[in-house]
Amino acid sequence: MKIIEELLPGCLLLEPQVFTDHRGEFVKTFHDDSMHSLGVDFNLHEEFYSVSHKNVLRGMHFQRAPHAHAKIVYCLTGSVLDVLVDLREGAHFGRVKSTVLSGENKRVLFIPAGIAHGFLALEDQSMMMYKTDLHHVPSADSGIRWDSFGFDWGIQQPILSERDMQHPTLSEYRQNHE
Repeated sequence: MKIIEELLPGCLLLEPQVFTDHRGEFVKTFHDDSMHSLGVDFNLHEEFYSVSHKNVLRGMHFQRAPHAHAKIVYCLTGSVLDVLVDLREGAHFGRVKSTVLSGENKRVLFIPAGIAHGFLALEDQSMMMYKTDLHHVPSADSGIRWDSFGFDWGIQQPILSERDMQHPTLSEYRQNHE
């Protein structure tokens, strides 16, 4: 596992180990000692995945304290435009970064607590895997509106859930947390 880029403070875009032979590929997406050597302290508590149609936008999600969790995400099949918004207090608040994750590039993203996360599926059957260091707590679910932080998703009418359409804007979120 090696760091490709630090997208936001503590948000690491990683290249996993890929083993290829005549049978195909074997990809190691998580190894605790490797993560520790990169400065990431992550204890896996839960894992889940989503499968999305092209133009589905999921986000921008996070868990509120004290249930805020770190995540490791990657795309097994298809491709997604993965987007991060820093919600931590300080100079980085509101900074946005994005990257493409795909089954082809096999990149892995470590996202610390305090970051809103979302993605736009660029292909049908885009499968995202999530590993979290705390269990999901439905009452701590939160988010910000996908179109409220000045990011160009490259789409005007994404497919959204009712829940995601109801999130507050980034400025409303900030006003309520100052």
